[in-house]
Amino acid sequence: MKRILIIEDDKSIAELERDYLEIEGFSVEISFTGDAGLKQALAEDFDLVLLDLMLPGVDGFQICKTIRTEKDIPILMVSAKKEDIDKIRGLGLGADDYIVKPFSPSELVARVKAHLSRYQRLIGKVPQNDSILIRGLRIDQTSRRVYINDEEIIFTTKEFDVLTFLALNPNRVFSKEQLFERVWGLDSMGDISTVTVHIRRIREKIETDPSNPQYIETVWGAGYRFKG
Repeated sequence: MKRILIIEDDKSIAELERDYLEIEGFSVEISFTGDAGLKQALAEDFDLVLLDLMLPGVDGFQICKTIRTEKDIPILMVSAKKEDIDKIRGLGLGADDYIVKPFSPSELVARVKAHLSRYQRLIGKVPQNDSILIRGLRIDQTSRRVYINDEEIIFTTKEFDVLTFLALNPNRVFSKEQLFERVWGLDSMGDISTVTVHIRRIREKIETDPSNPQYIETVWGAGYRFKG
């Protein structure tokens, strides 16, 4: 049984999320403060964390950042804040998805299932070719690490997935919708602007000049292409 931790200070929302997830067969625990939630997330083994942004004590951004330094599990941020800057910041700190309140419980359950399924496929997959080497860029699929000229660059889970997917499919153009479906595993659900955010952050990490990329180029009106 998959274990999910909900960190949410609104009791009614937290209990609604718990009830719907338990109906689907998940084991769910709730923390109502940021401090307690962070402590529990680090001390226990959970398969996914559902994380509110505005919390008493430690906020969701700091919790996400701290969890990500310790564990590689899906983190779904939930917030009433719709501003793009909050989405960008949350995803940049390592969140796998950003869900805006109000949302339907069925959408929440679908996203949780999709991320857990995607994560299980990733950790259970043994790459045939351990490393991808392209013009000073090395992607180690087994250890899930990225290097530029032998210097390690820290990537979040989804940044690594996007980069690896594109590098394994060089010279092919993928639209934002296609990347969202292939990497996030979600079909016609969620905010595809997430893809744009991740591409921008990947370029900042691997490109000498992000405005003139040598690895991931934008094909205007079509999508993105990894130069093989």
